Amino acid sequence: MTLTRRRLATIGLGAAAAGLPQAARAAADGYPSRTISYVSPYPPGGTNDLAARILARFLSARFGQPVVVENKGGAGGTIGSDFVAKSAPDGYVLLNASSGNLTSAPQVLGAPYDPVKDFVPVGFVGHCRFVVAVHPSLPVTSLAELLDFARAHPGAINYGTAGIGTGGHIAGEYLRLHSGIDIVHIPYRGSVFALNDVVAGRIQLVLDPLAIGHVKAGRLRALTYFGASDSPDLPGVPSIQAAGFPDWEPTNFWLAAAPAGTPPGIVAALNRAFVEAAEDPAVSRALKELGVEILPLRPGQVAALLRDETEVNRRVIALAGIGAS
Repeated sequence: MTLTRRRLATIGLGAAAAGLPQAARAAADGYPSRTISYVSPYPPGGTNDLAARILARFLSARFGQPVVVENKGGAGGTIGSDFVAKSAPDGYVLLNASSGNLTSAPQVLGAPYDPVKDFVPVGFVGHCRFVVAVHPSLPVTSLAELLDFARAHPGAINYGTAGIGTGGHIAGEYLRLHSGIDIVHIPYRGSVFALNDVVAGRIQLVLDPLAIGHVKAGRLRALTYFGASDSPDLPGVPSIQAAGFPDWEPTNFWLAAAPAGTPPGIVAALNRAFVEAAEDPAVSRALKELGVEILPLRPGQVAALLRDETEVNRRVIALAGIGAS
């Protein structure tokens, strides 16, 4: 059982599928009656954006109203998050939040919103399966060889992520701290740009769910993966625990959130829709192809995961001395 699985067990996953109270369903009568804006706080083409579009299609059909993805990227996801935090709490502007842009980016970059007080979780989008991959020109075929190479060539390996304070950044710094290697973080405005540069050989290493497509196409070499899923669809590639880090802690997940103050009935209606999305085989399959494992979690369970991840990230940020520059 991975650490993520243990975390899920502690918050009572089995209760997630329970029906919502009749009063909460009644309170949302008439919702939604118009278009819902579903904000991805990253540029188009990244995993967050693609996952949001899969869910938007399901929600549009489920609600009988358009659910439109809007990309508001930049600053580790904090720009789009701030936009949603300041929106009317009426259920018509939602955030496809990364746990990173709620639990780590604000600690590193600062943010004009409170990630706990200014949002209410309405659904669980999924745990991300990060693939640690290198450009084929790097003479390593395993995580152990990567660490040996990095120790022999301090500062020679640049790793790219979706930005400062994102899940990939936290994981990269965790790897650096717990292995004693010297690797250099290169932040991008989104994971697509980091992947473009590692495929082109301008950087050597990336930690990102979308790397799996480039690995399958032979453009990158996968060394390991981490996340909730036990099957990364990469035969022969070991999990981070099997590759030498049995106590690996960093994870990253996505959640749907609404501005604080959203009526409980609307929160309940949205959560019911996300639970149904998690139980829909087509949605689950499409997200899994992106390296995302959706689960039918209730808002309180998502909030518990956020509190847990905030503490993990706080320790990594403090130990690594991660700052905005």
